[in-house]
Amino acid sequence: MARHLVLGSITQLTADNSGCHALVGSHGGLYTAATATAIGVASLVCHDAGIGLQSAGIEGLTFLEKASIPGATVDFRSARIGDAADMLARGLISRVNDAGAACGVAPGMTAADAFVKFQASKRHPAAGDTTLPDGSSEGRHLIAVALNQGGHHNVLAVDSASLIRPADADAIVVTGSHGGLPGGKAANAVKALVRCVVFNDAGVGIDGAGISRLPVLDVRGIAGLTVAAQSARIGEALSTYQTGVISHANGPARSLGAEPGQPLREFIHHLVNQSTCQSICKEPL
Repeated sequence: MARHLVLGSITQLTADNSGCHALVGSHGGLYTAATATAIGVASLVCHDAGIGLQSAGIEGLTFLEKASIPGATVDFRSARIGDAADMLARGLISRVNDAGAACGVAPGMTAADAFVKFQASKRHPAAGDTTLPDGSSEGRHLIAVALNQGGHHNVLAVDSASLIRPADADAIVVTGSHGGLPGGKAANAVKALVRCVVFNDAGVGIDGAGISRLPVLDVRGIAGLTVAAQSARIGEALSTYQTGVISHANGPARSLGAEPGQPLREFIHHLVNQSTCQSICKEPL
């Protein structure tokens, strides 16, 4: 079994990876850390996603600390989110937990050096509580948006874009995921031909990585937009919807009325009340 792994997403880790040192392109939020802890990784390097509202992009470091797992995040200004190879090649460490610091890792160090130090350490994960705080578990939710003529339309909220299903085609989807293009592959932008999809811009970051899904979605005719990292907690779709403020929108999204600086809730309300939307959109299940 490989003792160290470089993966685009925390979702690629499996139970077989227990004891491995992992560097992943995912944000450093609670779900990422809880997944790594449940698997029993020996250490974890992830992306700080612009840190964002309530420091959600690095909140997982504290969670890892509870299980004595060394953890560190890569500065969003130094390497692309969703691109573990780029993080390893040019990433710089922005934050580190106490267990990570005990391995000799410090802010400003290259991610490559930090990863080597973690692998050289003799620390082992402790049995810790891997339960997420209430409301933090990753999942699918429905948001009932009021229609002007009465009744409501369900908008799909998924904490991770990986939870989008082919059956969600034509839906309006709000995610907690970053707007980076996982692995740089166009096929990874979204799994279904949805009508509109919303992401967190993860601080945008180097090479505009945090919004790199948007032009790919534009080509596919899918409305794509992001909310500012400082306006919503990354990894939490309900936060995206409730407090998110639009930061970037592609052509199809702008044609539907999306504008930077607009509260996402306001745009979603406008969108579901358009007659064209009501005749096309399906109720997501």
